[in-house]
Parts: sequence; structure tokens; C-alpha cells
Amino acid sequence: MKTIRCQVEKITPFNDAVYQVLLKPEAGFEFKAGQYLSVVMAENDKRPFSIASAPGAELLELHIGAAVSESYPMQVVERLKTATHIDIEAPAGEAFLRHQSKRPRLMIAGGTGFSYIKSIIEAQIAMGQTVHTQVYWGCRNQDAMYYQSIARQWHEAHSWLEFIPVVEDAPADWQGKQGNLLTQIQQDFVSLNGYDIYIAGRFDMVGAARQAFREMGVEEAYLYGDAFAFIK
Repeated sequence: MKTIRCQVEKITPFNDAVYQVLLKPEAGFEFKAGQYLSVVMAENDKRPFSIASAPGAELLELHIGAAVSESYPMQVVERLKTATHIDIEAPAGEAFLRHQSKRPRLMIAGGTGFSYIKSIIEAQIAMGQTVHTQVYWGCRNQDAMYYQSIARQWHEAHSWLEFIPVVEDAPADWQGKQGNLLTQIQQDFVSLNGYDIYIAGRFDMVGAARQAFREMGVEEAYLYGDAFAFIK
């Protein structure tokens, strides 16, 4: 990993709980779609966030979920709001896109885990890949699905990509699935054998997903998620 100075370009709230952060690195560096960086708050305080932009983008994009004023991520947002520059360490993570694989891809995001999936999908589009890809994004409600507009644009623009939004609390005019994200996947798939699966979200969700997927024939060598490095 490198330590890279970045200019804080812009901080924009998607909603009352998620912020889009744009950083401009002062030095170029290479990363793979699906990797993450760490914001350096102090020498022994480095906080990881998925890179939402694809490799080659001019700016680094982060999606920071910061609903509680004194929370771990909100402290980062407050620092970025008052700073002109910030140091990051990057790249990190082994759950990057295996772009040479021709197996169908299942992308699963819970909440701001969508940032991880966004980088991968934008890389696929930039490379002109047409591997069949299904994107499941689960949120508490429609308002929490802060970037569904771009996901629906992917769905409309690319015949190889299917976006399946899942919310627990849905309005009457909701265009998507309603219920628990993992339950929905269990209903939609008889078996997960043969898929490359990429997953990001809260550690408890990712851990529960791995357990559920084992009962659905998942090949764990093709189950990618950096959370697995931190959970048993």
C-alpha cells in the first residue's frame, strides 16, 4: 500500500445518512475494481472504505454511511468537511473483480456496500464485458437506497445486467422486491453453484450470507468479500 495525499474535492449528502465523498489524489496509483482504501485519521487510526469509482477515474469516490453524530464514520465526514487535504493508504483488499472469469456474476450489496459493487460494475462497463451479472441491493427502505438511479440506468442500458432492488419497508408504488435481502436470494436461486459472487455490507449480514449460501451449493473459492478476512 502507498500513502497518498488527496485533495478533498466535494462532500455531498445522498440523504440524511449517507455522504458521497470525492477525493483527488496528488499522485497516481493503480487499484483493482472492488478494492478499498483507508482514510488516515492518525498514525494508529486508519479507517477503511470501499472505493466506489472504477480504476482510471480522475477522482476517488467514497460512500460513507454516517447516520449517528458521534459514530466512527461520521467522525471521518466531519474531518473531511473541515480539511482541504487528507492522507489515504491504498489499495487494499482481495475481493476485487476477476475480470477474466466468464462465469455468471452475482453482486450483493447491503446498504453502503453498494459502493463496492459500483466500482466493479463500472469497470465491467468500461472493459466492454458482457458476462451475465445480477445486482441485488438490499436496504431498509426506498430512501436508504441512495443511488438507485444509477443502478436502474445500468439495468436499462445493458442487456447483460439485471438490477434487483430489495427493501424491507416498501411503498405501494415500489418497483422492486420487498423483504429481507438474503431471503430474497434464497427464493430466487435453487443453487449458487457455478456463480462468481461478490458481496459487501455489514459484517453480520455478510457472515449470515456465507452460512446461507453454503446450504445452496456455493463454491467458496468463488465467493468474494473482504469482510471474510475479519469474521470467522
